[in-house]
Amino acid sequence: MERRTFLRASVIGAGTVAFSGSLWREAALAAPAQLDPAPPYGALQPADANGIQLPAGFTGRVVARSGQTVPGTTHTWHDAPDGGACFADGTGWIYVSNAEVGSGGGGASALRFGSGATITSAYSILSGTNRNCAGGATPWNTWLSCEEVDTGYVWETSPWGGAATRRDAMGRFNHEAAAADPVRQVVYLTEDKTDGGFYCFVPTTWGNLSSGTLQVLKAGTGTSGSFTWGTVPDPDGSPKATRKQVPGMKVFNGGEGCHYADDTVWFTTKGDNRVWQVDLAAGTYALAYDDDLVSPGPAPLTGVDNITGSASGDLYVAEDGGNMEICMITPDDRISVFLRVNGQSSSELCGPAFNPAGNRLYFSSQRGTSGSSSGGITYEVTGPFRT
Repeated sequence: MERRTFLRASVIGAGTVAFSGSLWREAALAAPAQLDPAPPYGALQPADANGIQLPAGFTGRVVARSGQTVPGTTHTWHDAPDGGACFADGTGWIYVSNAEVGSGGGGASALRFGSGATITSAYSILSGTNRNCAGGATPWNTWLSCEEVDTGYVWETSPWGGAATRRDAMGRFNHEAAAADPVRQVVYLTEDKTDGGFYCFVPTTWGNLSSGTLQVLKAGTGTSGSFTWGTVPDPDGSPKATRKQVPGMKVFNGGEGCHYADDTVWFTTKGDNRVWQVDLAAGTYALAYDDDLVSPGPAPLTGVDNITGSASGDLYVAEDGGNMEICMITPDDRISVFLRVNGQSSSELCGPAFNPAGNRLYFSSQRGTSGSSSGGITYEVTGPFRT
């Protein structure tokens, strides 16, 4: 029996044995997730006034709408809100959100909250860029905003505002999301192409992304196994695209969200509705979720997109399409629907992120009820999240 299988069996078979910290994470998500017969938060309740179905004990509110002034501020919220993250801000916090708008109309904005969750200010932190889809936070409290075009860059900017910096060394390709690994002092990057790669940027100096080495994951064609990293010779991707430069690169079908925690990085691929997990300590990769492997069906999660994690180790995956849901994968390989947004079938959910205390979840519906990028809605959900 493999060690991971043994650990998972031990957790299931010995109800009095408690795993914690890294050992619990090592046991977690060791096989593709299956339906949870008893979801942690119970069944969804009828939709609220905003069309959101939530479990009992949770409430939702709208915090911003595209094209409208953010309440209590003079800032107009951007169109097509996408990837996001939260940052601590004294007694409050900041939620940043990308604008997936092309032709130089993209960028990112921020909502600043006081200790009581009242919005105290809102402002732009990046502008003039293209199709800023997802991204990721850094340990030094900056936001990496990724351009989802073939000649796209990663832009580093501050949640508090100021000048943004283009990080050319991180590669020029169809960027999607980023996740920082403070243990190995690298940043992982996804690529939204049907034949995309999964990248690792190794900065020359941790905390400074101005120079470094871009690598891409190399492995076989299977859904699990060992892997290595290969150096991308020309991160600029011209004349040959970065994903075409390294023989043996593992191909992933439409890379989307990316999340790191406890020696593991998870990322999603929308082309095959999968969530992948990379065990960085063991040097292996495997499936955390595959909609074709859920039995009995139907699979709850389709159109996988952005992904984030909670303090309890639960993963939250937003749908681009599907039933407009955010689904939850627990550390014991169980998946359930956490919330559903009704009446917005021409939109997608994106940007899930928890505030520092872990009791508020932010996310956006990119096109809202109108189906247009100008109809985006950004929400906050409050409730008894597991910690």
